[in-house]
Amino acid sequence: MISIQDYALPATLEETYEVLTAKKSNTILGGCAFLRIGSKKIGVAVDLAKLNLDFINEKNDSIEIGAMTTFRKIETNPVLIKYFNGILPKAVSHIVGVQLRNSVTAGATIYSRYGFSDFITALLSLDADVVLYKGGQVSLETFLEDGAKKDILVKVIIPKTDRKAVFQTMRNSRSDYAVLNAAVSNKENDWKVVVGARPQRAKIARAASHYLAESQLTKEDIEYAAELAANELTFGSNIRGSREYREAICKVLVKRAIMEVLA
Repeated sequence: MISIQDYALPATLEETYEVLTAKKSNTILGGCAFLRIGSKKIGVAVDLAKLNLDFINEKNDSIEIGAMTTFRKIETNPVLIKYFNGILPKAVSHIVGVQLRNSVTAGATIYSRYGFSDFITALLSLDADVVLYKGGQVSLETFLEDGAKKDILVKVIIPKTDRKAVFQTMRNSRSDYAVLNAAVSNKENDWKVVVGARPQRAKIARAASHYLAESQLTKEDIEYAAELAANELTFGSNIRGSREYREAICKVLVKRAIMEVLA
């Protein structure tokens, strides 16, 4: 059960931060798609609706996604469809239904570091950074490892490069969360192999990524890289799949993604 004692609709980031940090139980409201799932007592529910964080901006050398941008806008945005083989729109298009994608926001998903997130897995393959109000700009990989203490995620910054990227996912049904997801990208032989929904949060398979960069990319090399990814990452079990099943699926998804990038 969720209980909210008070509500705030601040007009600036500074005011938002002051309200958020005034009391431990004060909490930012994102898209609120998953608010009903948990049980939490919220002192002040802080709404970001007035902060103009709903945007996707193409800069000269980057693409910026505001924290309040919904997955539906990411799915349909022409700039994101154009770059990186459209990996971000493809990744979020699998998620449940349009009604949910109209609610879920980029900032809430990333800040919560959801292990099941398709969006985070795809984003991690693109050298993305996140911008925090107090913490400043940090790599997404660092943020996923360390998290943040009572801060506001303002936006995501993705370098605008010719990186080729592919997203793969395995689901028990179309509307279910992923049993496992994977993203593979390459830019000038700088490979990134990412696996998420393990069911732990997404992580770069470093050994597999480095092996691809040094290999001849033969069929045998691709299969070995997929094996490396499955061996170096850890997997767990839940209602959607066992550890052993996820490990086996990892090899398949990573191999498919590598081959698609090369194609």
